[in-house]
Amino acid sequence: MEVRKKKVAAAGRVIMDVIQAEWEPLSHWELDQRLDRAVEEMIEADLVAQVQEQSASATMQASQQEDSTPPDQAQTRSHITEAMEANPAIQYVTNFLQSSNKSYSKNRLSGRARLSLSHTVLLSLTLLSKRISYRSVSSSFHLEKGNIHRIFFSFCDQVIAQKDRLIQWPTGQEALQHLLPFSSWLSRNEGLEERGLPQVLGVLGDTRIPIRLPAGKPDSESEAPEAKRLKNEPHPDSWLNLELVCNDKGRFIYCHISKGSEKGRGSALAERLQQHPEMVPPGTCLIAGVGYPLTEQILTPFSTGRSPQENLYNRSVGTHLSRFNQVVADLKERFQKLRYLDMGNYDRAKAVVLTACILHNVFLDMGDVTKGLVERSTAEDVEEVNEDAAGVKMRETVVNLLYSALESGTQ
Repeated sequence: MEVRKKKVAAAGRVIMDVIQAEWEPLSHWELDQRLDRAVEEMIEADLVAQVQEQSASATMQASQQEDSTPPDQAQTRSHITEAMEANPAIQYVTNFLQSSNKSYSKNRLSGRARLSLSHTVLLSLTLLSKRISYRSVSSSFHLEKGNIHRIFFSFCDQVIAQKDRLIQWPTGQEALQHLLPFSSWLSRNEGLEERGLPQVLGVLGDTRIPIRLPAGKPDSESEAPEAKRLKNEPHPDSWLNLELVCNDKGRFIYCHISKGSEKGRGSALAERLQQHPEMVPPGTCLIAGVGYPLTEQILTPFSTGRSPQENLYNRSVGTHLSRFNQVVADLKERFQKLRYLDMGNYDRAKAVVLTACILHNVFLDMGDVTKGLVERSTAEDVEEVNEDAAGVKMRETVVNLLYSALESGTQ
């Protein structure tokens, strides 16, 4: 008992030394991990001491018990196997990672706990698809929380490595195969398209992914005086901006993740399109919501319709924006962890969001469809955006073509 107390005291001193040597605010996860490691080392030291003190017969008996699988672990393995057989997505993602990366060592991912790739996929998809903690999963897989964290983010790294393969901007014939008419009631009116009515290549939009506010982040960091800030206004670093472009099938062809404090909605993509105009072929365009830059390649609605022509245009654009909102709802329904990421580390949160977006395309490839409930949009402050002359002219052309087609159809 006295030896154990000394070991506990020594472990406590080691932890304090580490904290003092690396003085920085610790997140909840980092604190839990260090405490778990310290407790684990003490337990292991006690077990070693007990084994050394036991007789040869007791040591042999303990060894025999270690060779046998405990009933609860056997039951857990059976439960995991049943879950894998009931969910074909587990095997699909496993096969996808195996075919994508030949560098796996004996079909395993890194981590102190060595899980098979299929079990790793099951564990990771469980964390992504449900709003559960590492502690809940640790009891199911009989793994320490720190191990689960390492295994999960190793899985994320392997999926992210396939981003360029799965989130691709369409080019050539592939781009032409996924075009939609600008207005659903027009279908494909070749006469209007010859006169300048573009077809829709994709829909650009964004959504917020709530995350835990980083430890030690004061509200006073905002440029505005604290007294002028609204009491209910969330801190900009308490969410991520997820910007996406989806095609007619709901597949993501573009993904950009930034901090909530970063401004310039759609500016990165608009600049990229300006440098590479071939990304949007002639006669096509992207649809985006209010607050995005209006260019010849990105058409946005009028903030407030002031005439029948503008209202007709806004209704046509709104149909495409509704389709984008449904795709986002499907993403959050499939990966419910995105409803709130309980992590204050930006890079880790970004990795989880990007992994979910890539897997969204993987699930579409296997024909797995999930329908989510579209959230009611809330009014947001829309910052002023630039409307270049070519964009204004293109939008006016579309407005006039839509209204002329409506009038001719009515007559």
